[in-house]
Formats: sequence, structure tokens, C-alpha cells
Amino acid sequence: MTEPIPFSAALRERSQGAHSGSEHAGFMSDLMRGKGTREDYVALVAQHWFIYGALERAADTMRTDPTAAPFISDKLTRLPAIEADLEFLIGSDWRDRIEPLPTTQRYVARIDEVGTDWPGGFVAHHYTRYLGDLSGGQFIGKLMARQFGFQTNGIGFYLFAEIADPAAFKDVYRDQLDAVSWDADERERVIDEVLVAYRFNTDLFADLAEAKTAASTPAHATA
Repeated sequence: MTEPIPFSAALRERSQGAHSGSEHAGFMSDLMRGKGTREDYVALVAQHWFIYGALERAADTMRTDPTAAPFISDKLTRLPAIEADLEFLIGSDWRDRIEPLPTTQRYVARIDEVGTDWPGGFVAHHYTRYLGDLSGGQFIGKLMARQFGFQTNGIGFYLFAEIADPAAFKDVYRDQLDAVSWDADERERVIDEVLVAYRFNTDLFADLAEAKTAASTPAHATA
């Protein structure tokens, strides 16, 4: 008899294409290949502030939910690091100088929606962001440090000081996914929501590219 595929493996397999598509979106691909600027990186960090603000608000709401609670760890909290990065990258008035792009607004609204009363939806977004941060995010952080001469200031978002072994942490997280007693329909809903999260990420990179183009176009050219 064939053993059923663990949910974490099914989730990873079903979202692999979306993950790759998001990772290779033009804006992010350029940034990772050294074609992006420091300003491009700063623009990305600014959008992270809005997204992780929503995600960590949702985590506070979900802390007492028996399904969501096992996934929530203060070791993952990113918002203070993002705020320190923005102060270093932009200055003490950074809050007055950033605003959410259209996709970020929709992304935040979706996290706020599912983070109120749908544990599976919350876990989908939690999984997409944080396991990504502990995986490819580690490479991105090192790449940005090398490209822009950062030490730790500016890339604090990517530094998980309280997680000594990211691989082991991710293994535990996947075991927790496999242990949740979702039925087949709920598992499908969670996978679908992970795909929604990846689409938001891909669309955000498109927004960032569009904003960059708009900023570099002389005013008279659009008149």
C-alpha cells in the first residue's frame, strides 16, 4: 500500500512553480544579479514593513488558536529588524517617506482578513513568508550585504539571531504542518492560499518595477 504524501511535501510540490515564478520576477531577478540599485533594495524593505506588520498583527490574534499557535514563535518576529533597517537606510523620518504600493495594500488586506478567523489561511501566509526567509532569504541577505557593503545594519531582516539552525527549525515547522488534523478540503484551501500569497509576491515585484520606471521617467515625458 502506498504511503500518503505528507502534507508539507504536497504543499511544497504544489507551490514550487509559483515560488520559482515569484523568485525570478524581473525586479527581484535584477536585484539578485547585481543590476538593481540600493534604492531598489530600500523600496523592497519598505514594502516588507507593511506586509510583516499585518502578518505579526495576525500572529498576535492567532496566538491562542490551537491550530495556529504551534507555528507562532517570537524567534521569527521581523518587524523590529525591518524598522531598524529602514532607520539605517532612510533615516529617522522613514515612516513619513514610505507608502504601500497597490499590491501591498491588497496583500495586507488579505492577511488582515484571514488572520482574524481562519487559522489555515493565516498558516498559509506565515509559511510562505517565514520559511522563505529562512531558506532563500538567507542567500538574498548575504547577496545584498556584498552588493551594497552592508555589515549587519540594513540587512537585519535576514538575520535570525535566535535561530541557530534554520534547517532544523524548518524541519520542525514541516512536522507541525503534517500534524495538523485538516481534512482534504481544508488542505486544498490552505494550498490555494499559499498560491495566493506567492501571487501577491510576484505582483509586488511588478509594482516595484513599475514604480521604478515611473520615478526614472522625466516629468515632461509623461506630459
